[in-house]
Amino acid sequence: MSHFLSNADSSTCSTPSNDAPYSFGMAPKTLVFTAIAIACTPFALLISWNYLLPLLFRILSLTVGSTFGWCLWKGAEGRRSMLVRVTAENEAKFKESKAQGKDSSSSSDDESWENIDGSVAGSSGNGEKASRDWDGIVGFFHPFCNAGGGGERVLWAAIRATQKRWPNAKIVVYTGDHEVSKENMLSRVKNTFSIDIHPPTIHFIYLTTRHWVLASTWPHMTLLGQSVGSILMGMDAFSLLVPDIFVDTMGYAFVLGLCKILFPDMPTAAYVHYPTISTDMLDSLDPTTAVGSQGVNAGKGVGFKGALKKNYWKLFAAIYSWMGASVDVVMTNSSWTQAHIKALWGPRRKQRGRENSIAVVYPPCAVHEIERAVEISEESEKKRQKYLVYIAQFRPEKNHQLILQSFAEFVKTGTDSAKEAKLVLLGSVRDDNDSRRVYKLRLLVNELHIKDQVIFQLDAPWSEILQWLGKAFVGVNGMWNEHFGIGVVEYLAAGLICVVHDSGGPKLDIVTDVDGQPTGFHASTTSEFATGFEKALSHPDPLSVRRRARLSSKRFTEEEFAKKWLAELEKLVAMKL
Repeated sequence: MSHFLSNADSSTCSTPSNDAPYSFGMAPKTLVFTAIAIACTPFALLISWNYLLPLLFRILSLTVGSTFGWCLWKGAEGRRSMLVRVTAENEAKFKESKAQGKDSSSSSDDESWENIDGSVAGSSGNGEKASRDWDGIVGFFHPFCNAGGGGERVLWAAIRATQKRWPNAKIVVYTGDHEVSKENMLSRVKNTFSIDIHPPTIHFIYLTTRHWVLASTWPHMTLLGQSVGSILMGMDAFSLLVPDIFVDTMGYAFVLGLCKILFPDMPTAAYVHYPTISTDMLDSLDPTTAVGSQGVNAGKGVGFKGALKKNYWKLFAAIYSWMGASVDVVMTNSSWTQAHIKALWGPRRKQRGRENSIAVVYPPCAVHEIERAVEISEESEKKRQKYLVYIAQFRPEKNHQLILQSFAEFVKTGTDSAKEAKLVLLGSVRDDNDSRRVYKLRLLVNELHIKDQVIFQLDAPWSEILQWLGKAFVGVNGMWNEHFGIGVVEYLAAGLICVVHDSGGPKLDIVTDVDGQPTGFHASTTSEFATGFEKALSHPDPLSVRRRARLSSKRFTEEEFAKKWLAELEKLVAMKL
């Protein structure tokens, strides 16, 4: 038996008599080349990922993609001609009606808007080319344009500024809101945002594929699924009408990538409210990182499923960066968003030779309306009460639990400010999930024994929100990495002393010092928020803080937005001339 094992060991462990040890039966040259090939494989993959695949992508867009794009353009040529004709007819009727005095309200509304032109807004250095006479078609991709939120305020303010700058241009909005007519849409824009859109030159292209971008359609791998769905929606849009300039104002980067494949020479722009995926999201999966306890996915990158999720997100981020590299002009709503988009899109944009920098264009906020409605003076200061207001939808990321726990800790201090204070939660309830969330928050209020000092105001109209802004003392924000924070701007405009999360737009852009003096406080933990509440409610000179806050809010007016928006859009118009 031992003799058998000895022979077996000898035959399996020794090398053939003519071969060197560890040669694996290969000739020396073959062995060297094999070793070099194995060692270079990671570098080859890296080069392919960064250079060869983008090159193949570019070749595809210049051949198969552009050919298919030409077919789409020819197929939609008839609709384009009809749109131009209808615009001319509508404009003639509008002018005739105005001349006859039958539409005096539209006339006055039209004249009330500040006349913005390239000399005020432009920075492209090409004012002659970016002429007011340009009459092309600008397509705005915003499938949920009737939603009535902050993103929609950006859309309509951008459209209005574009109309004033290029009065002969045709505006097309790609939307999935089939049930809303053009007249009702523009009426809601007027009532919700106080923005007057010039009716003759705006048109709506109704998409039938919007359901493909709903989260409910993709219960698993939602990020990738929604992105694929956006490509289907983009194909739907381009099959109906091909514009001269294409602008995405909702964050569908994959549609912009599709646009460049089909129409390589079409100028494109993106207004990014928040990155679809960010470096902070990736870091939050790891519980050992600084942000491993933040966000709705905190610490979920552990274990086998966590590793899959982490690698899936990394792959998606790489594809997302490809899409962003194709865009000609990129605008972001805050410094936080800009930093993350630069990290994700910047390197590939540099490789692609994109010359335009990623610009911060703050979204337009209702600053003037709040200024008219809310007085800031010694007299109005006497009417302020110890209310802390938190204006936010009842979504998980808004972190109402943190604010409630912080307020409970503040109340337990028993100070004079704490005894008189009340927390007011103002927010909309969108569906049953939000309703259940509110129910759980009410249970938490009872558990924390602060029921008598917390007020829930659900689905409050704007008029009621203005009343709360006029009598409240403090404005609160609890979301980690809020991308901008329109509600926080509204706090500033109303003169509230802000206590906001020490992250994102509220920290970097909004609640900042004026002349070296603060406009509010930043916090991350329950103790820090509780301390912030005490400092704000017991401030020795709150009126001075309110005046600084209002002054700071003027950076976020519609006029400031229009100037910066047009400076970026002029670059695209210049590319068409």
